[in-house]
Amino acid sequence: MTCSGPTSQTPVMQSKSKSKKLGRKESTSSTSSSCSSNSVADPLSSVLDGTDPLSMFAATAETVVTTTDINRKKRDKEDYIGSDFEPWSSKRGEILARYTTTEKLSINLFMGSDRGKTTTPGSAVSEKVRTRLEELDDLEEGSQKELLNLTQQDYISRIEELNQSLKDAWASDQKVKALKIVIQCSKLLSDITVIRFYPSKFVLITDILDTFGKLVYERILSMCVDGRTILPEAAILKCNRFLSKTGISESLPRLTSMIKGIGDPLVSVYARAYLCRVGMEVAPHIKENLNQNFFDFLLTFKQIHSDTVQNQLAVQSVEIPIYLTLYSPAIDWMLRCIAYLCALLLNSVMSAFRAEFIAARSMDFIGMIKECDEAGFPKHLLFRSLGLNLALADPPENDRLQILNEAWKVITKLKVPQDYINCAEVWVEYTCRHFTKREVNTILADVIKHMTPDRAFEDAYPQLQSVITKVIAHFHDFSVLFSVEKFLPFMDMFQKESVRVEVCKCIMEAFIKHQQEVTKDPVILNALLHVCKTMHDSVNALTLEDEKRTLAHLINGFIRMVSFGRDFEQQLSFYVEARALFCNLEPVLVQLIHACVAFCFITIPSLTSIFTRLNLYLHSGQVALANQCLSQADAFFRAAVSIVPEVPKTINIDGKMRSSEAFLLEFLSNLFSTLLVVPDHPEQGVLFLVRGLLNVIEDYTWEDNSDDKVRIYTSVLHLLAALSQESYLYHIDKVDSNDNLYGGDVKFLAEINKLCDTLIGQILEHLKALGKEKTLKRQSSLALLFFNSILAHGDLRNNKLNQLAVNLWNLAQKHGFADTKTMVKTLEYIKRRSKHPECSHWNELANRLPLQSRT
Repeated sequence: MTCSGPTSQTPVMQSKSKSKKLGRKESTSSTSSSCSSNSVADPLSSVLDGTDPLSMFAATAETVVTTTDINRKKRDKEDYIGSDFEPWSSKRGEILARYTTTEKLSINLFMGSDRGKTTTPGSAVSEKVRTRLEELDDLEEGSQKELLNLTQQDYISRIEELNQSLKDAWASDQKVKALKIVIQCSKLLSDITVIRFYPSKFVLITDILDTFGKLVYERILSMCVDGRTILPEAAILKCNRFLSKTGISESLPRLTSMIKGIGDPLVSVYARAYLCRVGMEVAPHIKENLNQNFFDFLLTFKQIHSDTVQNQLAVQSVEIPIYLTLYSPAIDWMLRCIAYLCALLLNSVMSAFRAEFIAARSMDFIGMIKECDEAGFPKHLLFRSLGLNLALADPPENDRLQILNEAWKVITKLKVPQDYINCAEVWVEYTCRHFTKREVNTILADVIKHMTPDRAFEDAYPQLQSVITKVIAHFHDFSVLFSVEKFLPFMDMFQKESVRVEVCKCIMEAFIKHQQEVTKDPVILNALLHVCKTMHDSVNALTLEDEKRTLAHLINGFIRMVSFGRDFEQQLSFYVEARALFCNLEPVLVQLIHACVAFCFITIPSLTSIFTRLNLYLHSGQVALANQCLSQADAFFRAAVSIVPEVPKTINIDGKMRSSEAFLLEFLSNLFSTLLVVPDHPEQGVLFLVRGLLNVIEDYTWEDNSDDKVRIYTSVLHLLAALSQESYLYHIDKVDSNDNLYGGDVKFLAEINKLCDTLIGQILEHLKALGKEKTLKRQSSLALLFFNSILAHGDLRNNKLNQLAVNLWNLAQKHGFADTKTMVKTLEYIKRRSKHPECSHWNELANRLPLQSRT
């Protein structure tokens, strides 16, 4: 097989060369000696024959550059990066300022010779190439000098010197020296001995790489046949364009895969960031490279928890939170590259990442949103996603107004009402969080302007309701809220009654929750009366009881917070207006009755609930007593007694019919407690209210198998026992009760005793009636109850009463239904009390109370 001459068009091999350094040094013979009978071509043979890569670039440049106009235009469009893309240089100063160190640094400098200069102009190209390859071998054997204990500033100065040395070497045609400098600087990027400084080191070193890439590219470009085509500057990756049309698209994936071999995760992520940066400059249309780099980073991020990394951090005393911040510049840059002109991905990033991360970089995201193509993914959706993050986390304070202005410029121009309100709704939260009522009013006015035409608000009630909810959630001072000019006009857009009522409920709930002090502010009163009237007027025959209770609770909360102090006329005027406005909600009328005694006689009879009327008459009588209005108190108590017969046997409680006797028993017990301090009317006789109440109880129709009548009689006995005391247990200030009126008068006490005898007789008759087999357990229970009443309130020195107590004790145990533990504890109590001097007579009683076993 014949060998080709120096002019043969031997292609550049794409397979990996098996030649090592020794192989290159053995190829020092003349060009002709490189020919052999072997069919396998040496990858360097073409280089030594003179067809070096630069020559090939020159030979093929015309083919690559001088393509058809259509392909050139298409390529130029794909490779174009707009001026709206923020360049890496804008981040450089920020990184250098942020990532600093006070630790000592070191650097290995190449102390190269000038052998590259010795090539004479007449030397063969192959000899020149051979010499350069040999000089590169020297780098491994190396003439290097390590500089130690450098300060940060010294280190920066040395790097700048290297950058200048690179330029000087290139300018003086010392290409090998320049390459050695670049190789040595690249190796510095694997050094993480001062890890806090690494981001700044990356910036400084890549400046040198950028310089080298620019110099190489310009040199190759100058050798092209068609030098008229002006291409943008890029790093050395872009030189692949001179090889073939697909050189760059083939090289990017290969370089991306090669980065997987970098063991340290911090070094790896910055290598990926650099590749993304170069990729954006030379082939911004190849998004797969950018996405793959970021995906690979996510897959390998777990390496930060490896023993190697953790040990390195321990040695340098670097905490994990500090270490993670070192990744920020690289990750931020990769995301910026990925999201450029890629709205869908940008939207996904804002949706997936933590709100704090997005908020801290709000202006960066706004810049990327502005760069996006409107035709691909609507910008208003991007601003909505950004707004959702800003509702959860705060951006830097100095950026807040600019963020709002930038966002609203886009939002207010939206023509489709649904698109507008979906976006505006989100940004209302941000406005309320960080600005005053003036900005909020402006936003509300803009919403009204967009949603009023063609009644567009009818299709956006949920969003409009959300706007109101967010506004009232941030304005707890309702005088400020209602002074927002467009707030009430905004409310007018809620034309659908059910929605309008829900909004009103939301406002009232916020008022009750956040209003700490009573108010008489006319702005608040007028606005909330309107809101409450809207809720009240929604009540009809179909309204559920739960809804009525909810509305009444909210309105009552408002009424309780209104106070005009000592201006009673204004207070009465408010109550009168409220009674007229809210007449269909009974609980509200009840509240007004509590608030204004003047309403009692007129309004209480109009209520439908019998127990509500009973309790209101009782409360009104108590209030009248407290204010020394004795005749009014008597009238209220008489009214209460008069309607007791109207109490039905069953009442509706939460939709279920239940016996009313337990509620009646509770009411009467409360009434008895009040009657103790009510003085007798001079024209009505002794204990006229008690007698009247007993007559009503006697005539009331009680349920079959009920013992409540006897229980009530027992409670009356307690009252009569208290009435017989020389001084009552409690009094009402400035009201003379019967202990003062009668002063222990014998006739008064005689009347009490007559009533007691009558009641005891009624109780004993009932116990006798329970002597049947089926009711013996009830008999036992009531007998013990009556025994305890005598024990607590009776004078056991009275022989008849003492004997009655013994009989009741025996009756309780007679048929074996008494609880033994209860009987034992009761007897023990009696024995303990008998040791007190005033109860010594109890000792005799204790001796007469046997304990019977169930057997």
